[in-house]
Amino acid sequence: MTVSQALAALHVNTVVGLTGAEIERRRGEHGYNEVTQAKHHPVRDFLKKFWGVSAWMLELIMILSAVLGNYSDLAVVGTLLVVNAVLGFFQEQRAAGVVETLRKRLQVSARTLRDSSWQVVPARELLPGDIVRIRPGDIIPADVKLLAGDMSLDQSALTGESKEAHKAIGDVLSSGSIVRHGEGDAVVILTGANTFFGRTTELVQEARPKLHIEAVVAGIVRWLFAIVGVLLGIVLVLSLIRGVSLVEMVPLLLVLLMGAVPVALPVMFTVSMAFGSKELARRGVLVTRLSATEDAATMDVLCVDKTGTITMNQLTVTGVSPLDKATEAEVLRVGALASQAANQDPIDLAFLAAAKDRKAFDGTPATKTISFIPFDAKTRLTEALIEENGQRLRVMKGAVRTIAEACGLQPPAIEALEKHMSDAAAKGYRTLAVARGGERDTPALVGLVSLYDPPRPDARQLIATLRAMGVQVKMLTGDALAVAREIGQGVGLANIQRVADLKAAKLQAGEKDADLFAGADGFAEVYPEDKYTVVSQLQAAGHVVGMTGDGVNDSPALRQAEVGIAVSTATDVAKGAASVVLTDPGLTNIVALVEQGRTIYQRILTWVINKISRTILKSAFVAIAFIVTGKFVVSAFAMLLLVFLTDFAKVSLSTDNVRPSQSPETWNIGGFIQVSVILGIAMVAEALLLLWIGWTKFGLATNDAALHTFSFLMLLYFAVFSVISARERSWFWVSLPSRTFMLALSADALIGTALTTVGIKGLASEPWWQTLAIFVYAFISCLIVNDALKVVMIRWRVPHATGQSPLRK
Repeated sequence: MTVSQALAALHVNTVVGLTGAEIERRRGEHGYNEVTQAKHHPVRDFLKKFWGVSAWMLELIMILSAVLGNYSDLAVVGTLLVVNAVLGFFQEQRAAGVVETLRKRLQVSARTLRDSSWQVVPARELLPGDIVRIRPGDIIPADVKLLAGDMSLDQSALTGESKEAHKAIGDVLSSGSIVRHGEGDAVVILTGANTFFGRTTELVQEARPKLHIEAVVAGIVRWLFAIVGVLLGIVLVLSLIRGVSLVEMVPLLLVLLMGAVPVALPVMFTVSMAFGSKELARRGVLVTRLSATEDAATMDVLCVDKTGTITMNQLTVTGVSPLDKATEAEVLRVGALASQAANQDPIDLAFLAAAKDRKAFDGTPATKTISFIPFDAKTRLTEALIEENGQRLRVMKGAVRTIAEACGLQPPAIEALEKHMSDAAAKGYRTLAVARGGERDTPALVGLVSLYDPPRPDARQLIATLRAMGVQVKMLTGDALAVAREIGQGVGLANIQRVADLKAAKLQAGEKDADLFAGADGFAEVYPEDKYTVVSQLQAAGHVVGMTGDGVNDSPALRQAEVGIAVSTATDVAKGAASVVLTDPGLTNIVALVEQGRTIYQRILTWVINKISRTILKSAFVAIAFIVTGKFVVSAFAMLLLVFLTDFAKVSLSTDNVRPSQSPETWNIGGFIQVSVILGIAMVAEALLLLWIGWTKFGLATNDAALHTFSFLMLLYFAVFSVISARERSWFWVSLPSRTFMLALSADALIGTALTTVGIKGLASEPWWQTLAIFVYAFISCLIVNDALKVVMIRWRVPHATGQSPLRK
């Protein structure tokens, strides 16, 4: 169809758009602009929890227990397997719910003409017949026919070809394409499943890249497997020498080996990331990739756009300087004619608002816009061709030097204008020039207009907060150096440099000074392509960089940065390239992102420290005790019960009260691993000493059931008290754990104690005074002796960590 035929078939007026009544009618006929996504059946997802290394080990133990007739072991292992599957399934469902919520909140938006006014609506609400405005950086939200303008599209999502496709009036633009250059109006012709692309393009990157900490933990687990393997090998050889049946040893060997398997690790990571993402979403930070919070923990440099992040992004006209006998109203009128409300551009809106407030159009002839060339960072101007009283005129606004040169002014005149601009810039004002002329004539300068975007009231305090957290903040702006310095001074960023000067200095210095860019508090006269250079240079100097952006040209920098942050006004492409999207302007949400990332890091680090020390305790204690006594001091049943009670109780670490550290984190945790190993060895020595006391004083040498109960309670209480110590990098009493964490540990200890009190198969009833003695011994060992050892070791091996304490109550 031609444009006119399409508009007639769709019954739409390009001046009014769809009306409220028509929207309701078409919604019932066409539904929403989306494709229902196929969802996995929950039963299949649940059954997958019984497939994997941890599940296989438990299932093998169940088979061996059934063969040996140990039905109580079979019941406990079966319960552990089912509980693991249920917990993992429900936590994944919760995490999926968080991601689904974010996916809905991050859908593509569209500028739509409805009831004669332009408005921004979610793309899923578009209907056939909607008039939409399309700009560079937009993702085409439905199949549309171009009514006005021309543009170049990236259709690689549809065709696989990277070459840009040019589109003119009457052409169809397929959903999923990305606008690279140009802008225009279009009418929606197909939506939802009827589009060529087949679905609305969405921005959430649901893929979850492998986390750095997961790689660290994987290395730790391999190392623990090696230690456990050596100990079990020794136990196996000695058992064969002593005539112990190999069949009888297999279940216990598997259970000890399982001590090195992070059974609850997937649940721990999922809960931590989902819990953090949900908290951030509540505070206006939408995490499009769950691992982004982990990246934020290590960020030490944050590059931020001035407009909308440090400033209010509410430009207002503060001064008009008419030239060549023009009036203020005439200057504003020409500037408004070179603007478009549909673009929702802050500069355009400032001109339109000022022209309306000062009645610049009153008593003037009606005009018709023939064509419009939007602002481009390379041309630094906007231009429109209008028709007035049958005559075609060019109107433009933009950078003072650019407009002056277009008007043919000579250097002395340009320098005079720039002097005026410099005086305004000293006050923080941005000055634009406005010109008008015939269609084929050289335009004439009409006047200068000063605009001001005031700093946000909280910007200075929040920048100081980020600096106190060890994050350098660097302001990026396309404004002139004088304007940038005035704004920078107001928010505590004094050292603002021209990015071109730094690039030149970098070329001269070579590799002698790789950190030139890190020495500045901000960069002025920044072109979009310069942002990628800034990020790359900072990374080359060894920094972990965060970057905020809003435009299509910011996408390379957002993707290059470790933490790409799309601000609230960002284009769809910028949001797609970022790993975090802010829903509110300003820096408040970025502070929340850094805090949450460091909080999650500390919780997972606590889990790592405790896992290493307790694995050494369980494996070495059982192995050495067997070598010395010739007996298995803890039964397979008791060890499985211990795993069941302790591993999943520690999932509650994901909710623990933690104060984020005051410096960026690092994944080089060798010092903490050394501390964990020393603590593990200390607990082995303490456990063996207590076993010797029980062996000689409590008659454990002749009563295997009592021996198993004694060892079970000792390992249980050591597990409870050791994690209380591990959660705090300083003395354990410096802070209080969360209520959920304490309830989980209390339930852990009470249930284990109750089971030994009543006595069940494999665990004889323990006298209350022995239970109390073991409890007190474990308390003193873990929270007095080992806690002091931990503090000394951390101050020696990880001195910067002493300030990384959980939240004080």
